[in-house]
Amino acid sequence: MGVYKSILVGTDGSATAAIAVDKAIEVAAASGAKLTVFSAGKSPKADEVVAAALARVKMAGIKKMAGKAVDAPPADALVKEAVDGKYDLLVLGNKGMQGIGRFTSNSVPNKVSK
Repeated sequence: MGVYKSILVGTDGSATAAIAVDKAIEVAAASGAKLTVFSAGKSPKADEVVAAALARVKMAGIKKMAGKAVDAPPADALVKEAVDGKYDLLVLGNKGMQGIGRFTSNSVPNKVSK
């Protein structure tokens, strides 16, 4: 077993978030960790995003998985879930984290990292 027991991956259904989900799947598979897919935003979109990501997780053969969608501001909701759920690892995409955008961006990954 690996160093991670529980992994939280945030997704909004975007291309960079899909890469984050794929990376989280890889780490969960390698470590045997439970993988929780999380999306924050208006329902039913957040629910649909989580369902689609969970289908990919299931296809990858991950047995320990969960999904959670909430209607809340994404960055705040991700931080709260990560802390309250006592996850070992939080995986996010990198939109807004490169170049000059990291100083001016209002992206979720940028807000979470701050």
